[in-house]
Amino acid sequence: MKIRFYGLGLLAALFCLSVSAADLSRSTVEQRLAKADKSHPAQLRRKDLRNVDLSGLDFRNADLWGSDLRNANLSHSDLSGLNLDLTVMTKVNLSGANLSNTSIFGVHMVGANLSNANLTGSRFIANLDRSNLSHADLSHANWGVDMKNQPMGLMRVTLNNADLSEANLSDANLNRALMRHANLTKSVLKNTVLHGVDLSGANLTDADLSGADLSESKLEDADFTGANLSGTRFGSIKDKSVLKGLISSKNLEAAIFN
Repeated sequence: MKIRFYGLGLLAALFCLSVSAADLSRSTVEQRLAKADKSHPAQLRRKDLRNVDLSGLDFRNADLWGSDLRNANLSHSDLSGLNLDLTVMTKVNLSGANLSNTSIFGVHMVGANLSNANLTGSRFIANLDRSNLSHADLSHANWGVDMKNQPMGLMRVTLNNADLSEANLSDANLNRALMRHANLTKSVLKNTVLHGVDLSGANLTDADLSGADLSESKLEDADFTGANLSGTRFGSIKDKSVLKGLISSKNLEAAIFN
């Protein structure tokens, strides 16, 4: 009876391991990518790719819609132009990856690593709280709310406690995003749409906000020490004292308060 019990226990353990293992290995993914083209994309849709090392691969001819990429390593991979809607990407490593013009909608990406990633022209509506986007390029990205398409209520990008230090957000649209306590030190926010954004407690030290639109944003305890405010639109702020470091900012006389 003991032998039988231990045998069943071993089988149960092996079963648990098989359930938790990824559907495909790196070598299998590479084989599928090698055979794929635009007309016949590599079928990775809804695949479990958790914890798999997929770094440095070219996924431009792949279908990754709805796949599970939790803890996967996609650093320096090319995912440009893909539809990654409804994927699962908690703690995914996308450092140095190319995500230009990529769509990521309705995705949980808490704790993701997007440092040095190319996010130009991308469209994100995702939870990126506590993620690393330092030195990332978000220029011309559209991460703002589409007010004409909200059938399920307000869906927006969240970047609370995210690291965006030295990131490039020039000409990006982040309207109504949640960015509480985000680190934006030395970031470039030239002509960035930040209308209605919650930047409470955010660190904007030495950031370039020239031409940025901060109207109707929540800015309590946001730190503007050394920030370039030339042409920055703040809208109607009744109490400027809620803005930390304003007196130490640059080109304050050229900021627009009305």
